[in-house]
Amino acid sequence: MTPTNVLNIEKSMMKKTFKDMKKEDNTMTITSQLWQRSGSCPKGTIPIRRVHKRFLNVHGYGRKRPNESKNQTTILKDPTNSLANHSVALVLTQGYSYSGAKTDIKVWTPYVEKEDEYSTSHVLIQNGDVDDFEIVETGWAVNPSVYGDHETRLYVYWTADGSIKTGCFDMTCPGFVQVSHEVALGAAIYPISNSKGLPYQITVYIYKDPKTNNWWVNYGESINIGYWPGELFVFLKHHGLMVKWGGEVYSTRVKTHPHTATQMGNGYTPSPIFENCGTMKRMRVEQNSEPLMIPEWSDTIVDEYRCYDILYEVDYVDDPIFYYGGPGRSPWCP
Repeated sequence: MTPTNVLNIEKSMMKKTFKDMKKEDNTMTITSQLWQRSGSCPKGTIPIRRVHKRFLNVHGYGRKRPNESKNQTTILKDPTNSLANHSVALVLTQGYSYSGAKTDIKVWTPYVEKEDEYSTSHVLIQNGDVDDFEIVETGWAVNPSVYGDHETRLYVYWTADGSIKTGCFDMTCPGFVQVSHEVALGAAIYPISNSKGLPYQITVYIYKDPKTNNWWVNYGESINIGYWPGELFVFLKHHGLMVKWGGEVYSTRVKTHPHTATQMGNGYTPSPIFENCGTMKRMRVEQNSEPLMIPEWSDTIVDEYRCYDILYEVDYVDDPIFYYGGPGRSPWCP
């Protein structure tokens, strides 16, 4: 139940890759959840968040809405794979075989206007065609329809067919296998960043075990939460073809008027001055079985720049920083 091969990065590579990482970034990394205040689970068990009975018989519960046909055949023609009623602000990289992706994500609690809407900040690895792509994904989300409240929660997500018939958040359907007794999927994260207070972040890492082809999720650079069995997938069983970092808002009122007021990030448009917005640092990939590294090539994708925008600082810096987010409905996004 443990990985057969966790990536080992030489000390010299670590120093080169993270040499300009601020010391205070270490103190911001979150490894706690609210449920842990009430106790812990003993080794040999796992924490499982209770699902309300009203959700148990709902068809497709915990699954994203499937894509609309775009008459395109490869992910290279449409790198966003933006789902119906979804708005994204992303950094993506492609062109290699990917077996790992990692990032630090600042944690916020964005406003979500309606119970059937959500806002996430995540990293994902993808393969497959436009309409039936395969992804493994992790990050934080405010998702009332799945969790029943507006708390910021750690989550994982997967699909093997573009969310048409397979996949779900966390363990709301068979798929993800949890092994950790320390971290609960779907549990509220604590503490949360405050625009007038301290910033906090989580570190998440998805990587493939080369012997079993299982995709593992690591939290805080120390805890292997669990894995998706390689047998769930056709293409991802071997490798990913694309990595994406960024924010996503789901609502039936994106790309329409009036627009939803559901926020991305923390509701502020990107600004590098105080980093008072959605922020990702130390974005890394493992490509062609090499150690974790800064992506050699990257691009940005924004569905609605007037509603949710991005600022990607990649030139003249040692380590790229990605800022993203926005308020949704506003004078610029009516």
